[in-house]
Amino acid sequence: MRWRILALLFAARVGLGFQFQTMGAVGGDLSDAFGLDNVQIGVMIGLFMAPGLFLALPAGFVGRFASDRVLAGLGLGALAIGGALSAMAAGPAGVGFGRVVAGAGFLFATLYFAKMTADWFDGREIATAMSVLVMSWPFGIAMGQVGHVLLAETHGWRAPFAVASVWCAVAAVAVMTLYRPPQGLPVRISGGAWGLPPREWGLVVLAGLAWGVFNAGYVVYLSFGPAMLEAQGMGALAAASIISVGSWLMILSGTACGWIADRFGRRDAILAVCMAAAVLALMLLSLPGAGLAASLLFGLVGMAPAGVIMALAGQAVAPERRAFGMGIFFTVYYAVMSASPPIAGWLLDRTEAPDGAILFGAALFALVLPAAVLFRFLGTRAVTAPVQERA
Repeated sequence: MRWRILALLFAARVGLGFQFQTMGAVGGDLSDAFGLDNVQIGVMIGLFMAPGLFLALPAGFVGRFASDRVLAGLGLGALAIGGALSAMAAGPAGVGFGRVVAGAGFLFATLYFAKMTADWFDGREIATAMSVLVMSWPFGIAMGQVGHVLLAETHGWRAPFAVASVWCAVAAVAVMTLYRPPQGLPVRISGGAWGLPPREWGLVVLAGLAWGVFNAGYVVYLSFGPAMLEAQGMGALAAASIISVGSWLMILSGTACGWIADRFGRRDAILAVCMAAAVLALMLLSLPGAGLAASLLFGLVGMAPAGVIMALAGQAVAPERRAFGMGIFFTVYYAVMSASPPIAGWLLDRTEAPDGAILFGAALFALVLPAAVLFRFLGTRAVTAPVQERA
C-alpha cells in the first residue's frame, strides 16, 4: 500500500515542477510580448518562491487544524489557479500575480507531501522514499523544458500555463479522493515549542542555506543554460532538449546517491565530488559543442546528492521542535531561491551574454560544501559539548 501511496504523491508532485518551469520556457515570448528585460524575467521566476518567505512558518503549524490530505490538495489547487491566472493575464502584473498564487500552493504542497511520505515510510525505506519524492520535482521540470517550449511554439505563451494548471487540478482531485493516512498515526496535539536553542538555530540555517543554494544553482542552470547554447547558434528547442537531459538523469542518480550515502557514509566526500562536477558542468556550457557532455555530467553527478542535502533538515533540530525548525529551514531556502534568479538576470543584462549568469550558478553550487561542512562541525559540537561540560 505504501508504494502505491508514494506513486500517487510522486505523480501529483510532478505538477509542481511542471508549473514552475512555465516561466523558464516562455520567458523569451513574454519579453517579446511585454518588453520585459532579463531582470524582470528573473523576478517572474523568483516570484514562484516568494510566498515561502512569509508562509513557511505558519504552514508548518496550520496542520494542527486540517488534515495533510486537505492541505496538500489545497496547495495543488492553488497551483492550478495561479497557472490559470497567468494564462489569462493581460500584462506582466497579471502573470506575476498568478506566479505568487501558484507559489503559495507550491509551499503547502511541498511541506505536506514530505510529511505524508514520512508518515508512510517512517522506519522503513525512508531514505529511498524521500529520494524518490524529491526527484518528482526535476521530473516535472524536465517535462516542461521540452513540452512547454513545444506548446509555446505551436499555441503561444499562454498554453504552457494552461496545460500545467490542468495537471495540478487533476492531481488535486486525485490526492483528495485517493490518499489515505497510514493506520496508527499519533493523535495531533496542540502546543509545542516555538523556540530553538542557539546551536539548533545555526544548524537549521546552515541546512536551509545548503538546500537553497543547491536548488538556486539548479534553477540558474535551467533558466539560463539554454540561452548559453542558443548564443552558440543552437535552436531554442534543441537547446532546451539538451539542458533537460540533466533533469532526466538526476531522477535516477539522485536515488542511487542517497542509497550510496546511507550504505557507505562519507557524505561530505560525496558532496565535494558532486559539487565539483556541478561547477565543471556549468563551465563546460561555455565551450561550443560541449553542451550535451555538460548536461550528462550535471545530471549524473552534479545533481545526484539532492537527498543527502535535504536530509540535513531532519538532523538539525530535536523531534519536539522539528515543526518550527522546518519552518525556519524553508524560510532560508525560499529567501535564497527568491533572490537568485533576479541576480542572474541582472548579470545577463549587464554583460549582454549568459556567461555571467552561468558563473553565478557555479558559485552557488560551490557554496554547498562549506555550508554542509559547517553543519557537520556544529553538529559534532552539539554532541560533544555536554560531555565537556560534565568533565
